[in-house]
Amino acid sequence: MFSNKQEFQQAFLKRLEMMCGKPFKESTKSDHFQTLGHMIREHVSSNWIHTKERYGASQGKQVYYLSIEFLLGRLLRHNLMNLGIEELVDSGLQELGIDLGDLEEIEADAGLGNGGLGRLAACFLDSLSSLNLPGNGCGIRYRHGLFEQKFVDGYQVELPEQWLRYGQVWEIRKNDLAVEVPFWGEVESYDENSRLAFRHINAEVVTAVPYDLPIIGYHNETVNTLRLWSAEPSPYPFYQDVMKYKRETEAISEFLYPDDTHNEGKILRLKQQYLLVSASLRLIIRNHRFSHRSLADLPKHIAIHINDTHPVMAIPELMRLLLDEEKMGWEEAWDITTQTISYTNHTTLSEALEKWPVQLFKPLLPRIHMIIQEINERFCQELWKLYPGDWDRIGQMSIISHDEIKMAHLALVGSYSVNGVAQIHTNILKNREMNLFYQVFPGKFNNKTNGITHRRWLLKSNPKLSGLITEAIGSEWVSTPEELSKLAVFKEDRGFLDRLQQVKQDNKERFLRRINEQTGIQIDPHSIFDVHVKRLHAYKRQLLNVLHIMHLYSRLKDDSSFEMYPRTFIFGAKASPGYYYAKKIIKLINTVADKINADPAVNDKLKVVFLENYRVSVAEELFPAADVSEQISTASKEASGTGNMKLMMNGAITVGTLDGANVEIKEKVGSDNIFIFGLTAEEVLHFSQVGGYHSMEYYHHDKKIRQVVDQLKNGYFSEVDDEFEPIFDSLLIQNDQYFVLRDFDSYVSIHREVERKYQDREQWIKMSLLNIAGSGYFSSDRTIKEYADRIWKIKPV
Repeated sequence: MFSNKQEFQQAFLKRLEMMCGKPFKESTKSDHFQTLGHMIREHVSSNWIHTKERYGASQGKQVYYLSIEFLLGRLLRHNLMNLGIEELVDSGLQELGIDLGDLEEIEADAGLGNGGLGRLAACFLDSLSSLNLPGNGCGIRYRHGLFEQKFVDGYQVELPEQWLRYGQVWEIRKNDLAVEVPFWGEVESYDENSRLAFRHINAEVVTAVPYDLPIIGYHNETVNTLRLWSAEPSPYPFYQDVMKYKRETEAISEFLYPDDTHNEGKILRLKQQYLLVSASLRLIIRNHRFSHRSLADLPKHIAIHINDTHPVMAIPELMRLLLDEEKMGWEEAWDITTQTISYTNHTTLSEALEKWPVQLFKPLLPRIHMIIQEINERFCQELWKLYPGDWDRIGQMSIISHDEIKMAHLALVGSYSVNGVAQIHTNILKNREMNLFYQVFPGKFNNKTNGITHRRWLLKSNPKLSGLITEAIGSEWVSTPEELSKLAVFKEDRGFLDRLQQVKQDNKERFLRRINEQTGIQIDPHSIFDVHVKRLHAYKRQLLNVLHIMHLYSRLKDDSSFEMYPRTFIFGAKASPGYYYAKKIIKLINTVADKINADPAVNDKLKVVFLENYRVSVAEELFPAADVSEQISTASKEASGTGNMKLMMNGAITVGTLDGANVEIKEKVGSDNIFIFGLTAEEVLHFSQVGGYHSMEYYHHDKKIRQVVDQLKNGYFSEVDDEFEPIFDSLLIQNDQYFVLRDFDSYVSIHREVERKYQDREQWIKMSLLNIAGSGYFSSDRTIKEYADRIWKIKPV
C-alpha cells in the first residue's frame, strides 16, 4: 500500500485536504478517521475486483452464507492488521500528532447483530477470506441495529442504535443491483404451453438496495464481500397512502429482531427474512447466469448456507425462482434446491425454532405459502410410504400442522446437510430433538463445532499476550492456530509464567480504567475478575450467578469469621425488548450491585459491575482481563457458545456445566484446568421427561437457598417487596424450569474451589497457560475448513 511512512503521510495529508476542504491544522479526529477509512477501502478495491475475477476465471464453486446477523464490531484496526500495515500507519499518524486509538474510538460498532449467532457469522467471513476461500455473506443493513442499552434506575431502557449517524466508511451502495421484492397480493394461475403456471399479482413492491462491505483476508490478496440489503420504497409506488407505504417499507430494515409479541412484529420479521432471501437469491442466480451457466448445474457451482432458521425461506424462494421464472418442472427444481442449500441448527430450545401462523404468512407471501404447502404434501406422502398408517409420526414431522409453518422442519426437508455446532448439541439433535428426521435422513446430520477468529480475539485484542506467544513459539500460530499447543512446554518455566501473569495484570488494569470511566466504581486490580457476558436468557442462568453473589454478600454481613478472596463480578448482556423475565433479572443484578457497591463493610471483598450496552469493542478489552469465564447454562440447552472459546484463548478459566462446547474445552485442557459443576445433559433430560424434580424441596432443605430466595421478596435488596416476585415464582411456583436451585449448592462449592486455586498463583497461571495452549482447535479457521471440505465442497482460489 505504502512503501514507507513518509509516503503514507503525504498521501494522508493530500487526501484529507481533498475530502474535507480544509487544511490539516483545522481538521478534526472525525476528519482523520474518515480520511484513513476511505484510503483503506479504496486501496483494497483493486484486490476486491481481482478476487471476483479470480473466482469467475476459476469456474470453481462458491458459497453464499445467509444470516440475519453479522456482528462485525469495529473494522479500522482489524483491516490495517489484515493488510499488514498497522505499525506503519500507527507510527506515521503519531508523527502527525494523531493517535490511532483515538480514531478507533470514533468508529461505531456496526449494528448488524446481537449475540453469538452474529459474531460466529463475522468470524466465518474472516476465516473464509484469510483462507482464500470463495465465500460471501448476505445480510440486512439495519439502520438502528438491535438497540442501544441504557440503565435507568437499574431497568433496561432501549434506544435506537445510531451507528450510521456519520455514515459507514467501509460500504459501497450498489444502486444498479437493486431488486424488487413483492409482498401481499394474490397468486394467479395461467396456462403456458399446456403447463399450469403461476404468477404473483397486485403485490406491494419493496426495493432492496445492496450495500457491499469488503472482507479483507489476513496478509493475502483475497477480499470477499458482505452484501447487506436495505429496504426502500419502490420508485414507482401506486398506493393510495404513500406515506404509510414508505413507513412500512423503511421499517423492514430499521431494527434487528422487531418485538414479535404482537402480529405487527411477526409480519415485520417475516418481511425481513423474505427480503434477505429473495434479494440474495436473485443476485446469486444473476451472477451464475453471468458466467453463461445453465441453472441445471447450479449445485456444482453454488452452495447456499442458511445460518439458523431465519433464512429458511431460501428453500421455497429458490423453488419459486426455478418454477415460475425458469419454467422448470417440480422434480428438477426440487433436486437443484436440495443439492444447493445446507443448514446450521443453533438451538434445542423449542421457542427459538421459528413457527409462523398460516393466517399471517399466507396473505403476506401467497406464492411462498403455496410452495411450502406443496413441499409438505409431497413430504407427507413420502412419510406415508415409509410409515403407513402412523399418523402420529407424520403429524409430528409435518412442515405445516395446527395452522403453523415449522421453519426448522422445512430446513430439515429442503437441505442436503444439517449440522449442529458442538458434539453434544449434534448428538441431542440426532437422538432427541430431531430424532424422527434423523431416522429418515441419517446421512444429512453432521457436527461442526464452532470456532472464533483468533486474529481478532487474540492477535488484535490482546497484543501483549500475542507478543509473548510469538516470542516463545514464533509467529506460525497466526496462520496455524493449532501451533498454540507448543505453549504447554512452558508450564514449568517460572520466568515465562511470571511474564504471562504480568500480561494478565496489565490487561486488568487497562480494563479497570474503562469500568471507572463508565461507572465510577473503584475496583481492586488484584481481585478475581469473574466474567459473565452473553445474551440475557433464562437458560444462560445469569440468575444462578447473582443468587451466588447474594449468598456471598449475606455471609460477609452475617458471619464475621467468613473469609473470601476479593472478587469482582462483571456482567454484560442485553435482554430482548419483549422478554419481561430477562429484564427483571437485569434489574435484580443492578439492584444487588447498587447495594453491595455502596456498602463500605464489604467493599474490599466484593464488587459487582454490569456493563451498559455490552458490544464487541467492549469484549475486546474485557476478555484479555478476565480470570474466570462463566459458562453456566443448563446442560443440554446451550448449543455451543463462542464466548467460552474467546475467554479461554485469553487465559481465563472456565466455570461451567457440561454443555455445548464446554465438553470439548474440557477434553482439550483436561479436567484439572476447568471447573465443572451441576447436572449433566442426561440428568436434565431425565428430569424433563420423567419428572421427579421439585424445587420447593431444595428451598425447604437448604438454608442457603432459602435465604437468597426469600431475599427476592423480603425487601433485603429492594424496597419494593414485589419487584422480583416473577423471579421468586419462577423458582418455586413454576418449579424452576432451568434447575437453578438444583445446581446452586454445586455452584457455590465450585466457586470455593476457584478461590482456593486462584490463591496458589503458580498453579493458576499454569492453568491459564494450558487453556491458551488448548485453544487453537477452537479457531474458526478449523471450523471453516471442515465446512468447506465436508459440506460446501469449495476449494481455495
